[in-house]
Amino acid sequence: MPKILAALMAGTSFVTLVGAAQAQDATPAQDIIVTGSRVVKNGDNSPTPVTVVSTESLSNLRPTSLTESINTLPVFSGSRGQFSNPGVSGGVSGGNGSAAQLNLRNLGGVRNLVLLDGRRVPPTSYTNIVDADVIPQLLVKRVDTVTGGVSAVYGSDAVSGVVNFVTDTKFEGLKVQAQYGLSTYSDDPSMNAAIAWGSKFAGGRGHFEISYEYRNDDGIMRRSQRSWYNRAVVVGNGTTIPYSLITNGTLSAQPFGGKIISCGTGCALAGQYFASNGVLSSFTNGTTYSGTTTQSGGAGGYLDMSLKASQRSHQVYARTDYDFSDNVHGFLTLSGNFKKNVSYGSDISLANYTLSTGNAFLPSAYAAQMTGSTFVLSEINTQIERARFEPQTRQLMAIAGLEGKLGEYNWNVSYVYGDSRLSTTSYNTVNNQKLSAALDAVSTAGGPACYAATQAATASAYANCVPLNLFGPSASSQAALNYIMDTTHYVATTRQHDINAAISGSPFSTWAGEVTAALSGEWRAQSFISQSDATPSMYADCTNLRYNCVATGSRTLLYAGTLASNPHVSQSVWEVAGEVNVPLLKDVALAKSLAINAAARYTKYNTVGTYWTWKLGADWHIIDGLRFRGTISRDIRAPTLNDLFSSTAITMVNNQDLKTGATNLLPSVNVSNPNLTAEIGNTWTAGLVAKPSFLPGFSLAVDYYDIKVSNAITTVQGFQPTIQQGCNTGGLSIYCNLIQRDSSGNVTAWYVQPINLSKITTYGLDVEANYVGAIAGHKLALRALAAYQPHIRYIQPGVATVDQGGVAFGTNGLTASPSWRLTGTASFNITDTLRVDAIYRWRNAMKLWGDPSVIWATGQGTVAPFGQLGMNISKTVTLPHNGKADLFFNVQNLFNATPPAANAPGTSTAPGGFGGFSVVDDAVGRYFTAGFRAKF
Repeated sequence: MPKILAALMAGTSFVTLVGAAQAQDATPAQDIIVTGSRVVKNGDNSPTPVTVVSTESLSNLRPTSLTESINTLPVFSGSRGQFSNPGVSGGVSGGNGSAAQLNLRNLGGVRNLVLLDGRRVPPTSYTNIVDADVIPQLLVKRVDTVTGGVSAVYGSDAVSGVVNFVTDTKFEGLKVQAQYGLSTYSDDPSMNAAIAWGSKFAGGRGHFEISYEYRNDDGIMRRSQRSWYNRAVVVGNGTTIPYSLITNGTLSAQPFGGKIISCGTGCALAGQYFASNGVLSSFTNGTTYSGTTTQSGGAGGYLDMSLKASQRSHQVYARTDYDFSDNVHGFLTLSGNFKKNVSYGSDISLANYTLSTGNAFLPSAYAAQMTGSTFVLSEINTQIERARFEPQTRQLMAIAGLEGKLGEYNWNVSYVYGDSRLSTTSYNTVNNQKLSAALDAVSTAGGPACYAATQAATASAYANCVPLNLFGPSASSQAALNYIMDTTHYVATTRQHDINAAISGSPFSTWAGEVTAALSGEWRAQSFISQSDATPSMYADCTNLRYNCVATGSRTLLYAGTLASNPHVSQSVWEVAGEVNVPLLKDVALAKSLAINAAARYTKYNTVGTYWTWKLGADWHIIDGLRFRGTISRDIRAPTLNDLFSSTAITMVNNQDLKTGATNLLPSVNVSNPNLTAEIGNTWTAGLVAKPSFLPGFSLAVDYYDIKVSNAITTVQGFQPTIQQGCNTGGLSIYCNLIQRDSSGNVTAWYVQPINLSKITTYGLDVEANYVGAIAGHKLALRALAAYQPHIRYIQPGVATVDQGGVAFGTNGLTASPSWRLTGTASFNITDTLRVDAIYRWRNAMKLWGDPSVIWATGQGTVAPFGQLGMNISKTVTLPHNGKADLFFNVQNLFNATPPAANAPGTSTAPGGFGGFSVVDDAVGRYFTAGFRAKF
């Protein structure tokens, strides 16, 4: 159906819709500065699809952070934030897994641009992602979302579109707001307080405004705080053992208290665990599954990571502008965001650790029954606080510019500087060298001691070593746990300089109207540097460590999770662009107006070469109330500094080797690729906008889009089943090079690397309907937005095509992308001062995984649909000094809908850790917020 509709539209004129339909209280279309063009200033004539929503509407419907609120728009899918899984290492997190990463159409946050008043916002992490919380939220008056390729207009990275935050540069007076929220479970309290002031000066020639906002959200520090969270994981291998989603997952090999895995030939203690300190008990199994030690129920252990990261931020913003003359205007903007997130990872997870039968803490009766000199034990130790991650971001941005008129032409020059520092502290990080020493406890005259501390060569190095007792749920001493834990630090700084100049105007006119044109040039330079005290090159010193430390070959890392130090790296780019809008017809049969819009840009990177991008668009008003619009474009995204030059980083992963069937904890080695080139996007859209005269107040916008990204930069993970099969059955070296094996054929390391490998294709429909009317003289506003995106195909040589359309989980941080995403809003003025707003969001059922080559058990592999309703009641009251205030009470997820259980393959080794639900679903539950907004 979507392709048929698109063909009909294309046959009409090969032009598209721009869905510039407004929110019920958005700025009138004629005042909109359209983000998709430098020369088209009227939203009714935009050549590129634009959705506009006012911040007043967003805050009435969902009074949270602005970045969280705009993610209710269906054009967003796969965005990340406080509900992202805990963690700080890896390319997805960029040192902060809770950063607000906007994502259009789930093509990746690096493929859309974030703008502030039409200017590129500097990146805030080494992955080139913008943490959109840097935007000064209190003085943003609306958000324009462009859902088409506009690299020719705004430069590299605008493959899937642009999100432009438009501030109120003319604000005068005083604005104050405060609110407090709490969940129906009496947790996740949040508070927000903000103030803004603006005034003219110098007889009206100048203007100044300033704002400050404080936000504190305690988050939800344990997943078990929600009764619906049932530790859903996927078991099986997807081939000989079909995948199945199970709930109440436990690790039978790692119970709390410790389980003896093996203890020599004929040892009867194998399989028993320390249910109480120093006392072995028979292990009670739950429901077992073939090929895994993960069970449903039973006495096994599990994790309990954060459900929602906490967030505390201070946001400051100031802007001043001045008319130096009638034709020259200058401005300066300063913005800062100081934010800290906190999330919790796993408890101490010990799998297959070797201990001496002479261990000082092992009861002698048990030691006597063991037939070897060593035995193997596994457990999850919950005695100490879980791994805690505290990323702190300091994001500074300055924008200075001049603009004015030169005859009939408008010109502007601006400079944008961004400085982002990310300081990540990881608490309770296991030091594997200390752990090895502490586990080798021997008896001495002074009591239990660490073996290495009793040896002359290492006595001084381990003088502070405290032996660790693992034999029981609370057997470990606090001193021993403190000894094996370190606090590690990572500091990364990203800077960007951006100089932009443009001139625009009308060089001449045709009989159909003015021809408008723009010429612009830009120079950008970006740099990155980082320092870490827990790097991948740090290995344990195994001297006099008898067990659990490997000194050669696959050496024991000092820390399982690392972030690499990176030397200073940089890249720069020059760009020159031109754009023109040419009216062709006016007031003729079947054409009230017809205009063509074209843009081209030449881009030269000092790292990846030169590229041309272009855009061609048309706007055809057939009659009043009916128009067709369209664009076709060629866009680029250059590889990031992280893709090109990042230092090697290592994390430990527990994945199955499909060739041997073995599952082991092994290093995942992340490496860069200096040979990358830019990826190329080709986009076209087709649609219509209707405002029928027989239905006043109603508008309908329908867009079809088709996006193809070739030479796509894909981070290929050697441990992924698809990649393993590409090596095992296809023999492709590009995949086999990512799997390191020893002479016996056992995997010793997995490699992860960005490669120009994939082709990404997607298409879909965007629909927006608006109605503004009245019931008995009281204003009624209705808005419905829908996104249909059935496929997001990742096409790679030699392996099955992965389709993320309508899928809940994916590799490389790809999150849920329902094929149908619906948002409906309603607003009704009961009286002149009392208003009710409602928002309903819904997504369809999804597949759990997008790889068609894997096999699911009958009735498995999908997650049910989910929807939720939010309500807001606001009362306007009059204040002294011509002020007014809106008092509001808001309830999100009014009926406390709970997300259905869902997870991805590969999660069986960590129940209570990753996933458990689709991140587009509401995991908090019913949430109450009360507050006020006042203006004087």
